Amino acid sequence: MRSLEHLLYEPSRRDMLRWSVACGAAGMLCPFALGQQDTAGKGALEGPELKGVVRHEAMFWEKLDDNKVKCVLCPRECQVADVERGYCGVRENQGGRYQTLVYGALCSGNVDPIEKKPLFHYLPGTTAFSIATAGCNIECRFCQNWEISQFRPEQIKSVKVTPEHLIAVCQSRRSPTIAYTYSEPVIFYEYMHDTAELAREHGIGSVMISNGYIREEPLRQLCRQLTGVKIDFKAFSEKFYREICAGELKPVLAVLEWLRDIGIWFELVVLIVPTLNDSPSEIEEMSKWVVQNLGPDVPMHFTRFRPTYRMTNLPATPVSTLERCRDIALEAGVHYVYAGNVPLHPGENTYCHACGKELIRRLGFQIVSNRIKDGKCSECGTSIPGVWSQEQALAFRPKEPNQG
Repeated sequence: MRSLEHLLYEPSRRDMLRWSVACGAAGMLCPFALGQQDTAGKGALEGPELKGVVRHEAMFWEKLDDNKVKCVLCPRECQVADVERGYCGVRENQGGRYQTLVYGALCSGNVDPIEKKPLFHYLPGTTAFSIATAGCNIECRFCQNWEISQFRPEQIKSVKVTPEHLIAVCQSRRSPTIAYTYSEPVIFYEYMHDTAELAREHGIGSVMISNGYIREEPLRQLCRQLTGVKIDFKAFSEKFYREICAGELKPVLAVLEWLRDIGIWFELVVLIVPTLNDSPSEIEEMSKWVVQNLGPDVPMHFTRFRPTYRMTNLPATPVSTLERCRDIALEAGVHYVYAGNVPLHPGENTYCHACGKELIRRLGFQIVSNRIKDGKCSECGTSIPGVWSQEQALAFRPKEPNQG
């Protein structure tokens, strides 16, 4: 087992100076951010400012009696009466036809390091043009982006951006990837699907940064266009999902198994919330489930909670707790385990699972060194799981159900 040797994490003044410089450089990457987060930089994505909602035919719904519809996009399967909306607040029944109200209605965006997603085994050192609309299909009490995820589209300042325009801007910024992120991209599924399909034709990849609350058919169809996925794995407890996230664990576990079956590259992030999902027994159970059902090569990121939104009564996660979680997961057989939201921590680096050689050293969201050569460890030649070139990303094609 590779361990952090239970080191006491205490960055030096030099480390903090280097971190400050890195943060300043990363901040210069941000081209636009709309809505309640930041109204500066609006011109980076030129488009008409929306005064209402954008109506576009929704995908994955069924018609019921009395002008009702049933949404079959996510596990909630909302049954929606005429002129009403589903739980997410961005999908509306109009006369027995289901519509999305956020197609191209972007409220936030940045050029981010791909490491910020975080995706550590996907084109390290590159950027992702990251976008969001209003809305979400769960409600985490610790949501970091609640100003957009927990509001309806009419309440958020947005601009209309077509898929064609977004791709053109992405090309101008030389970003090889579009990231659908910040809020919950499942709720702007149609825009993500169409944009990702067009992006592939222009040599641009697409990654979904999601809570994993989606049904099988739409997931499999979407993965024909995506090149990577990151799932926020909230906990390994139905109680946590129900009481803290207004959701369920079982559908997320199913999504993770479908992703493995599809064959797309994906990584897991677990936000460790003190006293709620940080018990050694739960982390061990979760890690063993990952190894048994997903395989040892799916990276796990244990990240630090900080008080926000409806959960300001708890302290930030102790670094020692993240170190313990990392040790437990490594002991359970997970090959790549990271400590997140802890700048300069050695747990942010990538080590070969075979020989232990440090392969990627990170300084926050920056890559200091990368010793992976052609997808292999430069020391022992072991293949390192991940997506290491744009050609590899765009070559991905999902396996069909029951396909070997």
